[in-house]
Amino acid sequence: MTEIHPFGNFVPKNAKYLILGSFPGKPDESYDWFYSNKRNQFWLILGKVYKQKLDTKEKKQKLFRRLKIAITDIIFSCERKKNSNLDTNLVNITYNVNAIQKILETQKIERIFFTSRFVEKLFKKAFPDYLNLFPTTYQYLLPSPSPRYARMSLTDKVIEYKKLLPSY
Repeated sequence: MTEIHPFGNFVPKNAKYLILGSFPGKPDESYDWFYSNKRNQFWLILGKVYKQKLDTKEKKQKLFRRLKIAITDIIFSCERKKNSNLDTNLVNITYNVNAIQKILETQKIERIFFTSRFVEKLFKKAFPDYLNLFPTTYQYLLPSPSPRYARMSLTDKVIEYKKLLPSY
């Protein structure tokens, strides 16, 4: 069954940064916005980076407005093999090209942050001429916030995010 992205895009006024993920996991009661799945470490990491509790959608959006961070996913719609949240089990993918292109064309994005190599690979596939069109935008690979990415401890992920993400 085809799933359509439930959250759309979040683009604060004068966004300078863009975080790109893959596609939301299967919904559960905790899933109200990007990466809110109980197991995903994204908001836990950002909470430690910015020294605040990010336990509501409103707090997360307030932080992103303050930091001028836009967020969306590279996949607009897809199907899941094995009813799994793993990126490798996402098939029949439709890219979120129109929304991402609009963000890149209407905002002065300085940096794009990919939440995994998978996302980076899909972005390069969906936007093969990206570097020619936006030569002053830099790309960074963040350590995956997935708990399955066990090569790095949570502490090490926090350290890397601090190095790469904007500060207040």
